[in-house]
Amino acid sequence: MAVADEDLSVTFAALADATRRAILERLALGDATVSELAEPFALTQQAISKHLKVLERAGLISRSRAAQTRPCQLETGRLDSAADWISRHRQLWEERYDRLDEHLAALRRSPEGEPKERET
Repeated sequence: MAVADEDLSVTFAALADATRRAILERLALGDATVSELAEPFALTQQAISKHLKVLERAGLISRSRAAQTRPCQLETGRLDSAADWISRHRQLWEERYDRLDEHLAALRRSPEGEPKERET
């Protein structure tokens, strides 16, 4: 597996969890501490910290030191890569769906239910 594919797999695995997605949405509003991120959840700070470690390993967030706190920041590079991958595959699937729609329309027009010869 290529490095880019591996990075993409780690990114999607991190995004698979609703709590982690909610944390990323919160960080999109600005930096936050672990306490601030834990606030809306019925989870311990330890559980939130585990989610943050997954996000950090995936390259979706970073943490800095500010006095006694370690604020978290959103890192958009991996999200951009995932969005680019989704966009490329969306276009491919839309083209396939368009061809399927054309085929189904041809079947509906055919009196015997057999597909008409495709015009090229």
